Amino acid sequence: MTQHAAETALAAQPSGSASSAPRRNQTSRTAVPRVLTAAMPRYVAKRLAQSALTVFLTLTTVFVLIRMAPGDPAYSMAGPLATTEDLARIRADMGLDQSVFTQYLLYLRGLLHLDLGTSYSFQAPAFDVVLARLPYTITLAVSAILLTTLVAIPLGVWMARRADTRRELGANVVTIAGQSMPDFWTGLMLITLFAVLIPVFPAAGFTTWSSLVLPTVTVAVLQIALISRMVRREMVGAFSSPYMTVARARGVSERELIWRYALRNSAIPVLTALGTRFASMLNGVVVVEVVFAWPGVGSLVVRALETRDYPLIQATVLVTAVLAVLVQLAVDLCYPLLDPRVRLGKGTNT
Repeated sequence: MTQHAAETALAAQPSGSASSAPRRNQTSRTAVPRVLTAAMPRYVAKRLAQSALTVFLTLTTVFVLIRMAPGDPAYSMAGPLATTEDLARIRADMGLDQSVFTQYLLYLRGLLHLDLGTSYSFQAPAFDVVLARLPYTITLAVSAILLTTLVAIPLGVWMARRADTRRELGANVVTIAGQSMPDFWTGLMLITLFAVLIPVFPAAGFTTWSSLVLPTVTVAVLQIALISRMVRREMVGAFSSPYMTVARARGVSERELIWRYALRNSAIPVLTALGTRFASMLNGVVVVEVVFAWPGVGSLVVRALETRDYPLIQATVLVTAVLAVLVQLAVDLCYPLLDPRVRLGKGTNT
């Protein structure tokens, strides 16, 4: 009886452990979304507080640096024929006759009400001037990052599948050339070819949606070269991973291996790079906007620096810094969606 009972218990043990394994797996699968959902508000609040501190320190640094830079806004506004009395009157009207500390306190008080002062150049609220130019920069940045994503990721995958071949070597030469070309040279060549020799697209300004093509391609050339090479590097590493060997042994198709397994495990560094490049585009692609006379934030910054327009510079930095930290926050929140092993904060590790 004792031996029979022991055999019965041994026979029943694998069945019991097998039946309990799905329950444990199901519990572990459902625990991750619960943990992420519980940690998300705390993580977002923490990141927003850090972002607010970052923006504040950035604005303070810019406030100090532009006042340390050489040049006089009153002289830029009045011109070379202005007398000493004219310059003194203009400085008083601008509030520049007060101490830097007093100007900073007034600046902080206006910042709480989003009142960044009146632009010297446009004689309009500086914040409104920046917001009027912002849609053009966002349009250019979104179109460029979309073109970069649609071209760079498939190109990087193609290069990874043909690593160490002549075709991949030729693609490497092309991407290195794209990475080496300055934006202004690429823009001028595109204008010469597609606006002068073959007048297909407008050379400057924003009149129709076709005006968006040349600036978008100019911005995207460098980004495509950078992102495609990153995708290629990450995918080559993924192809040599043990889980890819196991998946091949199980008969997983090559297409599924590439797009579901390898690319998904390579997505986080690529997403980080795309988010960083997109944030820099939102800050204004200065050279491209100047070359194509694009009415965006970048060309606005150039004019503000030329005229020493302090309120306009500060308003531009505020808007672009807020956009940059929001983009980085959105990228961080996408990490758990791509890789469930990623935890948002220490509270999710428990």
